[in-house]
Amino acid sequence: MVTKLKLAFAYGFLVWLIPFALAFAIFPIHESDRIFFESIMPVAVVLAVVVFAVAYGKQVKGIILAEWVRLGILWLLISVAVDLLMFSWGPMRMSLVNYFKDIGFTYLMIPIITAGFGYLKK
Repeated sequence: MVTKLKLAFAYGFLVWLIPFALAFAIFPIHESDRIFFESIMPVAVVLAVVVFAVAYGKQVKGIILAEWVRLGILWLLISVAVDLLMFSWGPMRMSLVNYFKDIGFTYLMIPIITAGFGYLKK
């Protein structure tokens, strides 16, 4: 697993929360300029992942590539799990297929980024 599981979960939640909060704050853009909105959101995800990967890497000395990959997969799963709770019902409801086409696929960048961190640490 990962060395500091509680920290990994906390940072993983923040990796989800920060882009979600930004999306909520700029949601009017979603209606008026969806292309711009869709360009902003991956940048927010990348920023959150990099910030918290750096923070995690400072806390866990000697972290190896395999742990970086597991960390990214954990953060991916946290983001998808929380999103599915949000998008399964209510005003933001969307089908599972539409969720992955619109949002979920973007989260694949999370383990790619953390794997890149791990590769650099070799």
